[in-house]
Amino acid sequence: MSSSFSLTQHLLDQARFIASPHCDERPADSAIELIVIHGISLPAGQFGLHYITDLFLGQLNIDADESFKPLANLRVSAHLLIRRTGEIIQYVPFDRRAWHAGVSNWQGRSACNDFSIGIELEGTDDLPYTDAQYAQLAQVVDALRDAYPSISPQAVTGHEHIAPGRKTDPGPHFDWDRLSRACSAQPTTVAQSQLDDSAHVGTTEA
Repeated sequence: MSSSFSLTQHLLDQARFIASPHCDERPADSAIELIVIHGISLPAGQFGLHYITDLFLGQLNIDADESFKPLANLRVSAHLLIRRTGEIIQYVPFDRRAWHAGVSNWQGRSACNDFSIGIELEGTDDLPYTDAQYAQLAQVVDALRDAYPSISPQAVTGHEHIAPGRKTDPGPHFDWDRLSRACSAQPTTVAQSQLDDSAHVGTTEA
């Protein structure tokens, strides 16, 4: 069963598009092969605010909250954000490289930004994600697989799996089995044993 979501010129029709400057061209020989799930909230644990969009646009006022100070001059983005309500915002067309993964490794391949799509879920490691987010994420995953057949059923993973020891999102409350059941082809995470040590190197990217 295919998704009821659709894409037009590498943009999700069901998303609101706000263009981020934090992106560039993918390498010419890089097909889109991986979906990476993230979790984010700004400030931590606060939802429904504009700060995530501000960060991805390079417009975050670091004086708005003390926790923003380490984010000064950070240039990051994701392709999509799915808010707690299920609202979807797209910041980068899928055919372009968003700056979401940082130093990372998937099945022995480094630089995951080159060949992945980054999806942020509004949330924290400490709280479950919402029903609306799971429903929308499953539709998005299926739509991306329809549009980009180079994404295999197994090529859905978390930021924590491609950057272990450096990142923990989407966190222990993310229900991978629930996502699998909701998708037309079941996604599975990449076992950490398949990752090499380069994934542990620090970075200034998300």
